[in-house]
Amino acid sequence: MKKIVIINGHPNKESLNSAFAISYKKGAEKAGAEVKEIVIASLNFNPNLQFGYQKRTELEPDLIDAWDKIKWADHLVWIHPVWWGGLPAIMKGFIDRVFLPGFAFQYRENSMLWDKLLKGKTAHIITTLDQPSWYYWLAYGRPSVNQLKKSTLEFCGIKPVKVSYNGIVKNSTDAKRLKWVLEVEKMGRQQK
Repeated sequence: MKKIVIINGHPNKESLNSAFAISYKKGAEKAGAEVKEIVIASLNFNPNLQFGYQKRTELEPDLIDAWDKIKWADHLVWIHPVWWGGLPAIMKGFIDRVFLPGFAFQYRENSMLWDKLLKGKTAHIITTLDQPSWYYWLAYGRPSVNQLKKSTLEFCGIKPVKVSYNGIVKNSTDAKRLKWVLEVEKMGRQQK
């Protein structure tokens, strides 16, 4: 049985992204996966990594619980909107606070290299956009994907990382949004 954690990075719990999280979970559970959720907007934590890596900021209980879910999972599903080409601030703060040296990766002494502590896990990023995905890639180089997929998940050993785009959200109809929600449920059933 696959162990999946769904990480909802949208600050609004009533967003289309939240509908995606519910839909993915429904599909994955129908397929027999065990699913846990992290709704970043519901967590009680300071998103500011105040001292960087110079001094450890103790993790709040909600972050300890979130990290336990990430360690437990085989597959991480990240659901978030793309704002200003990047991740929502609360999601970036979550990553800053949780994906720490000694947890997700470990720098080697006197070396530019590091150990990837999350090897063996896979991930799927599901995003919403207010532009076509091809334009986001061509005009801007997909900065949110580069940040989350390459500079965070793959940096920590998570591979492969699949990416799915949904947009243009701002001009979408209810029928189009329902189609996306059903497509995300299918992704859950396929456990990808």
